[in-house]
Amino acid sequence: MKKKLNLDVKGLPQKLLGRLQKFSRYFGVIFAVLVLLTYAFLVWRINTLSQQKPSDDDVAEKLQSIKLPKIDQSVIDKIQQLQDNSVEVQTLFQQARDNPFQE
Repeated sequence: MKKKLNLDVKGLPQKLLGRLQKFSRYFGVIFAVLVLLTYAFLVWRINTLSQQKPSDDDVAEKLQSIKLPKIDQSVIDKIQQLQDNSVEVQTLFQQARDNPFQE
């Protein structure tokens, strides 16, 4: 009842070529299916990751690591003096206040 396995190494390349020729007809279909499956997986993964919300602990940790910039009072006084003394600087500051995104 047991079948003997015929492990003939000499005929192996011809058997492989015969199988490859059978599958070469379906190569385009197999490739398209693999590309579609990869695309579907990427869309699913992006959707999953985009819906995740950070935990409150993560947000609190990030907020604690933020350092607010500090400006010396002497620098503020110097800028105000320059603004008071020059008409050009006053108009420059006023334009910056009116439209802060204009360069």
